[in-house]
Amino acid sequence: MQEIFSMYIESRAKISFIELYIEFEQSETDRNILRENYNSDSEKELESNYEVVGPDGNEDQGDGTMAPNITDVANALANEVPFEEPSFMQVLDLEAMHAPEFSGYMNAQVSIVADGEFAVGMEFSYRKAVIKAMRRNVDYRVYESEPLTFYAKCTQYGSRCDWLIRVSMISRKYCWVIRRYNGCHTCTRATISQDHSKVDSNTIAEAIKPLVEADPSLKEASYEALSRWFEAMCHKEPLAIVHFETMSAYQGDDLVSDIRVLHRVFWSYYPYIRAFIHCKPIVQVDGTHLYRKYKGCLLVAVSQNGNNNIVPIAFAIVEGETSDAWHFFLSNLRQHVVTRDGVGLLSDRHECINADVERSNRAWSPPRAFHTFCIRHIKLNLLRKFKAPYLQKLIVNIGYSRTVREYEMRYQCLQERGEAYTNWLNRIPREQYALAFDGGYRWGHMTTNLVEYINSVLKGARNFPITTLVKATFYRLNELFTRERVKAEARINAGHVFSEHVTTKIHGNQLASGNIQVNCFDRQNEVFEVREMPSGVEYAVDLRRQRCDCGEFQVDRIPCRHVFACCANQQLDWQVYVHDIYKMDQVRRVYRARFRPLGNPTTWPSYNGPRFVLNPYVRRISKGRPKMMRFLNEMDTRMFRRLRRCR
Repeated sequence: MQEIFSMYIESRAKISFIELYIEFEQSETDRNILRENYNSDSEKELESNYEVVGPDGNEDQGDGTMAPNITDVANALANEVPFEEPSFMQVLDLEAMHAPEFSGYMNAQVSIVADGEFAVGMEFSYRKAVIKAMRRNVDYRVYESEPLTFYAKCTQYGSRCDWLIRVSMISRKYCWVIRRYNGCHTCTRATISQDHSKVDSNTIAEAIKPLVEADPSLKEASYEALSRWFEAMCHKEPLAIVHFETMSAYQGDDLVSDIRVLHRVFWSYYPYIRAFIHCKPIVQVDGTHLYRKYKGCLLVAVSQNGNNNIVPIAFAIVEGETSDAWHFFLSNLRQHVVTRDGVGLLSDRHECINADVERSNRAWSPPRAFHTFCIRHIKLNLLRKFKAPYLQKLIVNIGYSRTVREYEMRYQCLQERGEAYTNWLNRIPREQYALAFDGGYRWGHMTTNLVEYINSVLKGARNFPITTLVKATFYRLNELFTRERVKAEARINAGHVFSEHVTTKIHGNQLASGNIQVNCFDRQNEVFEVREMPSGVEYAVDLRRQRCDCGEFQVDRIPCRHVFACCANQQLDWQVYVHDIYKMDQVRRVYRARFRPLGNPTTWPSYNGPRFVLNPYVRRISKGRPKMMRFLNEMDTRMFRRLRRCR
């Protein structure tokens, strides 16, 4: 303050007078202080509190010069020798007081990127902002990812596209800047899809959030859209099978006629109904739980073609693995998809499945079907019962026994370990778990690994709403069908007769047949006895009945090494003993039918049926991640195995 008054005195020598008004802001604390001696409004008492000093350093006694008029002040400011502000006022940036704090960061806002378009020099506040913008449209491959650099190219770079981007961290700006960019994509690319390799939950949430905020009803709209989607699919493909089970909807005590509560739904696409005719007559079934907001189970049925490829044939969404739910699924499966007899049904030992097989009016019982169990589930059931992990391998070997002799030897070993183990195993019919007694209806399948694999493929889709889950099965199965059809046609055009898997196995059996001696007992009936050298083990071979003591011939329907030795000895054609299911012509027929595109929803026929709503009892009430209610077994704990640090 003293410096300001000194400058004020110096300026009085150049101009007539300048009045300096200083306004102080009074704080709340000062307002609470009583100022009893300073509450007078008289000018005399106010002037007595200040000392006015003249230009010569003496006190100014008069007040005539203290009251210049406005004209004198204006003339002084317009004089040829204007008022010169102090030096610190000359360099003072008055606009800085309005500038935001940390202005260096303000230039690093998240840039708005439309349709994946970038520009050199574009700035981002952090690294994830760049990646988030790229994930909207671009399927890229990362070539360099360092703390200060990010470099990526299009997956089609070098062939159909030259898209690339390099982003670097600029320390002085505290932001990420695009240093190199080749422009837009030149390859054919669509908008982001569910199969995008860089899609994660955050990207999906960012795309869905504006839609849900604009229309909150979208959260439950998936159930309403399901009936319309199925109707459009059946309109394009009338031979597809869709079966709903619904319940009446009530508002209070009043029945709502145009609304139905969705209880269960079964569906199977026509290309896969047609495909099962040319697959192995074996069906594996299993269920898996749905995730996130709603309870329920996804039931799946799969088969296998002659090249050991998985062929899903039917799906169902039910309230849980109950007896009624399995009856709904298996009865529709038997009525619409698995219509031929002599098929094998492979499942775990779920009580509801066993109960439904018994009440299926012999639809899943011999001779129309043969129900067998997964040996891995039997092993885990035994482990849970007796807590004897050392018996697991023995139980599996008993199930994989191809001959009666092998079965009896391994069964005897189990009996020597304890009568309780064999007594427990005897409660399961041996034709339901052992290859030696299954009559060949298992086709060598001992586990439900095929359907477990489909469950793992659909694991991500089980997080989606119900309509999105159904669409995922439609489009992914179409992609599978298209890809396998091309492979089958290419193999036929190359001149191959049998599938790739069987060709490899046949070649191995041919090589192993070199050190086998053959004795012919009945040339007309094609009965032989062979001896392996140098072990000397003997086997009987009956080509007409397609049986061999090793068990491989009747289980796999492929000539074993002993059959190849007999055919070579008697100059017989071994190809006639290969089952037709393994021929490439039969494999191609699996993928002959084609999916039909559904087109734009605006072109679909109008839906006049009832509106489906969610069953309120399947909504998850508890917050957070659902707790696991069952005991973990070997198949579950394998997922939790990770590389651990050595200590």
